[in-house]
Amino acid sequence: MKRAAVIGLGDISFIHLGAIERNEHIELTAVCDIDEAVCGRAPAGVAFYTDYAEMLAREQLDCVHVCLPHYLHYPVSRDAVLAGVNVFCEKPLAVSAEEAAAFVSLERDHPEVRIGIDLQNRLNESTEELKRIIDAGERGCVVGIRGSVPWYRPESYYTTKPWRGAWATAGSGTMMNQSIHTLDLLQFLAGPVVRLRGSMSQLCGYDIEVEDTVICSLEFASGVRGLFEATNANFKNESVQISVELEGGMFIIHDNRLFEVVDGTEVPLVEDAKFTGEKFYYGASSEKLIAKFYRALEGENVPYVHASDAEASIHLIEAIKESSTFGRAVEVR
Repeated sequence: MKRAAVIGLGDISFIHLGAIERNEHIELTAVCDIDEAVCGRAPAGVAFYTDYAEMLAREQLDCVHVCLPHYLHYPVSRDAVLAGVNVFCEKPLAVSAEEAAAFVSLERDHPEVRIGIDLQNRLNESTEELKRIIDAGERGCVVGIRGSVPWYRPESYYTTKPWRGAWATAGSGTMMNQSIHTLDLLQFLAGPVVRLRGSMSQLCGYDIEVEDTVICSLEFASGVRGLFEATNANFKNESVQISVELEGGMFIIHDNRLFEVVDGTEVPLVEDAKFTGEKFYYGASSEKLIAKFYRALEGENVPYVHASDAEASIHLIEAIKESSTFGRAVEVR
């Protein structure tokens, strides 16, 4: 049984705590948060710390789950790795391309530990089936792809946690916080993006630095063209949608289901496991990814999302920011 700890007991931590609790091969040993008032979010009997360095020094841990604001992902993960502890880190990988590269170097330079990144939508049932269809060549090659994230966030979303609205601490706005999974899946399904032209804006009128809306045209290495659009200025949270046109068919993921479009009719193929209630958009695939990661820790040859896998989305965001700033198309690293 592997001994785990969770660093950060904010909104996303319940996903990790629940996944650990339901996995008979993991024991939750400790949790850490600078706010002592949230200690009750952990099960009774689990050690509580306010200093993660102290926790790393005192506990015999196999893995830490990093559930902190974006700007802390890399430095806290680095400290855990240097202490010889495996890391499962929330998205995004980093707040900049430079920090993402450092994270990838950390993974490469310390093969004695494993680093997993929670880009769990790759394991959604709809994504897995669409990826299988694409890779099998059943309907030919990808011709075009589009990703859309029409969401809403009130101003209180930023005022209650100001780090979300600042470039230095969030990395960006809707791209990092709401759309990182969609950006990841566009490349997961259609391959690397080599060139783009994007525009960022603030439609909500909130007192924040980061963008709340973005639109971007994409050119993939394969020659495929794509479109990405995301906003927090919608009137409510509507379904994320990914449309993929193949030479021999059209497929759409929306409302947590994969459809094939046949003669203008959407024919359902598979549905994702999902949460109910207000946080439905978190999805249920983190638990699948966490289980795979711990199987890898046990020595099984199972895939999970590495830091090197997660780096591409950070480069994409950096390129969109550059393109919007200078008003021109840019190459993607």
